[in-house]
Amino acid sequence: NAPAGSVSTSQLAGDAVTAAKLNDDIISGQTALASEPADTDEFLVSDAGTLKRIDYSLIKGGGATELLHTATGSNVSSIDINGYFTSDYDHYKLIYSVYAATSNTDTMVRIMEGGSVITASNYWFAGQAWYYDGSTSQASQAVGFNTNYIGISSTDGTADSRYPTTGEIILSNPLSTSHITSLTTNSIGYNSVSPPTAIRTWNYAGAYNNPGTATSGISFGYMGGNIHGTIRLYGMKNS
Repeated sequence: NAPAGSVSTSQLAGDAVTAAKLNDDIISGQTALASEPADTDEFLVSDAGTLKRIDYSLIKGGGATELLHTATGSNVSSIDINGYFTSDYDHYKLIYSVYAATSNTDTMVRIMEGGSVITASNYWFAGQAWYYDGSTSQASQAVGFNTNYIGISSTDGTADSRYPTTGEIILSNPLSTSHITSLTTNSIGYNSVSPPTAIRTWNYAGAYNNPGTATSGISFGYMGGNIHGTIRLYGMKNS
């Protein structure tokens, strides 16, 4: 046998090192990477028997929906999410859990353009609500046409963090200049006493009627008083 260290790389044939010559700890014996790989980190794969490298960006997960931003606010006039719409997505989902600083007021959203909240009367919405207190069940409607906001819940519950209005919005075509920005939403809330004595649910659809202008963001607030809460924006991948 050749002495240890006497065989240099120039003396090894191109295909001389085979699987049989690799120890089982060839991977586990290396320093651990303690965080998610960077997009340009490389992996070794066998492509139909031929070894190739591949970037992590091509194999990482994430599915069809990706968290883009989380916005929070405590006793503020509005909670805004701006600058996160991109051409990678036509449709977005917003998950919200909010409550008002004062009870018995309506939850609303407005569109943002160029980072500014639009208060012009270009909004349409229509919605239905259902109320139940254990004995009385009642339906109601809420509508608006050429208003300066989109309602997503009405006569909204308590100013109590234990009973927020929680729901989701599907927002479509915010960057389009050939389609108006539209949304649908459903949510759960409660009546205005604390603790509440009734449960409410709302289902709304709305639109911002200003074709030709891209939407940069969305603003959450209340018709009366400030807002508390958390809103998460997800992009739904086009492909």
